[in-house]
Amino acid sequence: MYHDKPFLSRLRLLRRVLLVLLAAALVAVACAWGAGRIGADLSGQGADALKNAVLRSAVQCYAVEGYYPESLDYLTDHYGLRINHDRYIVVYEAFASNLPPQVTILLK
Repeated sequence: MYHDKPFLSRLRLLRRVLLVLLAAALVAVACAWGAGRIGADLSGQGADALKNAVLRSAVQCYAVEGYYPESLDYLTDHYGLRINHDRYIVVYEAFASNLPPQVTILLK
């Protein structure tokens, strides 16, 4: 009598289960890594959009009033600019009233 067949079938089943678990773990790791990359890309795009919004508001102020504003507060008070200060640090440097400001956006 030969009884090794059930042992071999259990071993094959165990191998298949381990391969499926390994594949599922690899997919989970790849998804987590991809989500992190997407989040980083979105944060960078948000910073770029904020910089463009600040510059557009400054140009609009120049077109309407004839000078670039001295501070960021002027744009938020008079031109409806909204900034999420919990997420971004905005560095607004105005050199002269007839030159566009330098705007730097930093993520917190």
